[in-house]
Amino acid sequence: MNSLIRYSGRCLRTGAAVFLPRQAGGRMLSTSARLLCAASDLQKDLGGMVKKDKVVVFMKGTPAQPMCGFSNAVVQILRMHGVDDFAAYNVLEDQELREGVKAFSNWPTIPQVYFNGEFVGGCDILLQMHQNGDLVEEFQKLGIRSALLNAENESK
Repeated sequence: MNSLIRYSGRCLRTGAAVFLPRQAGGRMLSTSARLLCAASDLQKDLGGMVKKDKVVVFMKGTPAQPMCGFSNAVVQILRMHGVDDFAAYNVLEDQELREGVKAFSNWPTIPQVYFNGEFVGGCDILLQMHQNGDLVEEFQKLGIRSALLNAENESK
């Protein structure tokens, strides 16, 4: 509720509509102030979120408890490479975030992975990069040494 009030205040300052009641089958419906006026604010927020950390994942659930197989696969791939220090955002906790990130990346599915603020892709892309070795190179560009390189050197 506090976020609704905060965003409503922002909308009022900018002159945007805040409350749009309408009748539907005898019930009053209202639209979230964030949906009405803060789409551009959400896009700015998302821009900051993806740039704040080297590796960012928008996923269903948390790294400790992924709530879908694709989110779990992304977490497992990152862990395989020794990447435990990444930002993870649970889109199941915030429907606006879930829809906003899809619009932000122009990618229809979750999970979504970002490196240094750049959209990489979803589970399928990350898996393909892992399988063909591109992920190791991308981590090197980020200043992250893949744990798979260590394992490879130990096996020789």
